[in-house]
Amino acid sequence: MEIKDIPEADADRMVDFAGIVFHSRIEDGDYERNSWVARRAERIGAYDGGTVAGQLAALPMRLAVPGALLDCSAVTFVGVLPTHRRRGVLTSMIERMHADAVAAGRPVAALWASQGAIYGRYGFGLATRAVGLEIDAARPLELRTTPDPAPLRLIDPASAPEILDPIHARALAARPGGLVRDPEWWTCGTLRAVEQEAPGFSPPRVVVHPGGYAAYRANEHTVRVEDLVADTPAVEAALWRYLASIDLIKVVQAPTRPVDDLLPFMAADPDQVVVKNGYGALWLRLIDVPAALRARSWATEDTFVLDVRDARLPANEGRWRLKTGAEPACDRTDEAPDLTLSAADLASVYMGGTPVSALARLGVVTEHTPSAVARLDAALTIPLAPYTNDDF
Repeated sequence: MEIKDIPEADADRMVDFAGIVFHSRIEDGDYERNSWVARRAERIGAYDGGTVAGQLAALPMRLAVPGALLDCSAVTFVGVLPTHRRRGVLTSMIERMHADAVAAGRPVAALWASQGAIYGRYGFGLATRAVGLEIDAARPLELRTTPDPAPLRLIDPASAPEILDPIHARALAARPGGLVRDPEWWTCGTLRAVEQEAPGFSPPRVVVHPGGYAAYRANEHTVRVEDLVADTPAVEAALWRYLASIDLIKVVQAPTRPVDDLLPFMAADPDQVVVKNGYGALWLRLIDVPAALRARSWATEDTFVLDVRDARLPANEGRWRLKTGAEPACDRTDEAPDLTLSAADLASVYMGGTPVSALARLGVVTEHTPSAVARLDAALTIPLAPYTNDDF
């Protein structure tokens, strides 16, 4: 196998390759909808002679973490031909991706996992979760929160990036987990004309409030919420009330929402809003452990010695003295550890969505100093649960 760059001219072929490994049918429009991602990515191929046996794309993006935006490799289009499994192809491509991220100074990588069991072996940890919500809109949605009275307006999706981006930027500052969106990401990703996961639904509609927005699609009786952001609970109430009151609509579906979404508590009748499912969302990899730990904000002032296990990236392996608080620091040390954990588990807790205490109860985080687990949980505390609504 030879690991090398895939030329931009083969971006469409990466869509075909994904169709093979994910057993999906590729329609004519799928190339336009998906190859833009491959074209803007760093493309890695595993070549067996003239045949591409494996592929991986890494998008240079900016990821919101608590208190900061970090350069991130957003990993996508990963696959290996069924004829070339169990030959180290994926391992070789991920090693190349790691090396590229280190060279580019990107301290984290992230992905959506089709098979979560695979990526823990490569140092990725499940860092964000989400839930689906459904509103019975056949009757008025009564809310316990008074909706903000400012007027709403529908806008042309073509003008949405300029109008929505400042609102989205405020949301990234308040809640970690999302990606910074440029105009192409807004147009081709968030507000793409056709959503493959929602056949039969309309193109995106965008309703804007001075303090928020909702992007949604509709069919005869259903509204599907693609993205909803609000500065305050009152603005959030105004947007949900609007969506649930659209003429002819009987159901409002929101397939992906934060685990701490207010709507189930906001509804005057809790039975009118149903939590349909919960699921794992973004997987995170700390490429540069000390840089990532220095970059995020911390809720308390404290000091920990972390013994990090990372067989894939030896530069992360070993003991780190972490000082949390207003001026974080993270440096190598020979001091006795307070906690021992893997790089994957450190990535899981890094965003603040997974309690260290839960992993300690499982036995995968070892506490050497009494109360270290509780203290690290306190330092990692964030006001809002991490949430990702950027598919890639």
